[in-house]
Amino acid sequence: MNGPIRRIATGLFGAMMCLLLAVTWFQVVRADDLKNDPRNPRPALTERGKERGLIVSSDGTALARSVTVEGSRGFERSYPEGEVFAHVVGYSSFILGDNSLESSRSSVLRSRRDVTISDLLAALLGTDLRPKNVEVTINAQLQQVAFDALGAHRGAVVVLDPVTGAVLASVSKPSFDPELLVGPDTAANWEALLTDPENPLSDRATREIYAPGSTFKTVVAATAVDTGIATPAASFGDPVEFQLPGSLATIGNAWGGPCNDGVTTDLLQAFTRSCNTTFAALAIQVGAQPIGATVGALGWNQSLPYEWTIPNAAWLTDQLATDRAALGQSGIGERDVRATPLHMAMIAAAVANGGQVMAPYLVERLFDADGAEVESTTPEQLGRAMSQTTAATMSLMMERVVTEGTGRAGALPGVRVAGKTGTATGSNGFTNFWFIGFAPVERPTIAIAVLVEGSSATGPGGSGGVIAAPISAQIMRAWLGMSP
Repeated sequence: MNGPIRRIATGLFGAMMCLLLAVTWFQVVRADDLKNDPRNPRPALTERGKERGLIVSSDGTALARSVTVEGSRGFERSYPEGEVFAHVVGYSSFILGDNSLESSRSSVLRSRRDVTISDLLAALLGTDLRPKNVEVTINAQLQQVAFDALGAHRGAVVVLDPVTGAVLASVSKPSFDPELLVGPDTAANWEALLTDPENPLSDRATREIYAPGSTFKTVVAATAVDTGIATPAASFGDPVEFQLPGSLATIGNAWGGPCNDGVTTDLLQAFTRSCNTTFAALAIQVGAQPIGATVGALGWNQSLPYEWTIPNAAWLTDQLATDRAALGQSGIGERDVRATPLHMAMIAAAVANGGQVMAPYLVERLFDADGAEVESTTPEQLGRAMSQTTAATMSLMMERVVTEGTGRAGALPGVRVAGKTGTATGSNGFTNFWFIGFAPVERPTIAIAVLVEGSSATGPGGSGGVIAAPISAQIMRAWLGMSP
């Protein structure tokens, strides 16, 4: 073979190798990425004929399943529990794509019978190509109780197992029926939901942030006790209004009078009655950094590990360190302090769990088409927000709120309940109502956050103790009656 022919042959061989490597790269290495790229319409076409795995509750209720489309060999999703689980389960739609659990667990819920090279290789290696199934931590009975307890209110409920971090219920209202988004009228229904002024598509439990109001006093009090700055018996001045440093503004109590006798009060009484004057002064005394350290251990100002992205709960440590007036306002859960109901349930859970913060999780396990477990979740510790001693002190203070203070509507006969109420002005101009708590105090099995968005349904006035606490009581009563 002469030189020119040899060079041509070498070039052709190199070109063939490049083509072979390119095909291997795109068909094997990048197959899943390209298949799942939102710009690729082919997966949507193939998904129409595919069966997806089950999503079931911890007590065995089917939350999502695939059903055969009449007159075809294809499948579409069915959501037997409808609006009760809409924000948790989400939807899988040919037009809209996937949402919530249907999105975060799509890779295991979908069948892998795609006849791609990667799936053929997986089949040759003995991999089961059938869709997997997902079991969530939520108890369907408790979810229904929480949904019903919110009634006509806009708002959210998050219930956690304080020991493990498992989500026992997660409700957002108003809600929607996911099956509206998988049928022939999907586009029209989607447009109607988008333009609904009640915003039913919004997951208020995990995707919206609110001023926590006086429920945040739990964090301020815990930080004060944990750092040794105050004890429940610590004495404070008792003015009718607290003058914010370097400002003409003042902070008063909800009832317009002093916390106690107008001379002195103590931390326990101020917490029980939810005295703004005391806690504005205490937040300034404690300082922005120590409070920031506590909320940081609770998962604030950072991304929480969860099935989907949770908005960051906000405590502006750096800004508040140089602005004492803003620090006083933030100490009562107002100004720029923001959190989701999930974050607030984690505060109650941390106190209940001896100060240890557990990562919230929604999926208990995955199991295959034959019912065999494939994967399960191991509870994860995020950190420690307070000492066990401080947590025990806060438990007793929160119990006093329910027995003698603003949270009496959250009490249950024969059960020791701990809680904290809150009332905060929302960005919508309405007053939002909160209750966080846990029970039984001696051995907690449930931690809860209830948020009710202010609206005409709540009427004028009101408070977290009047509106949110009774909702918590209904849910706790149901759980304690059904749990072992």
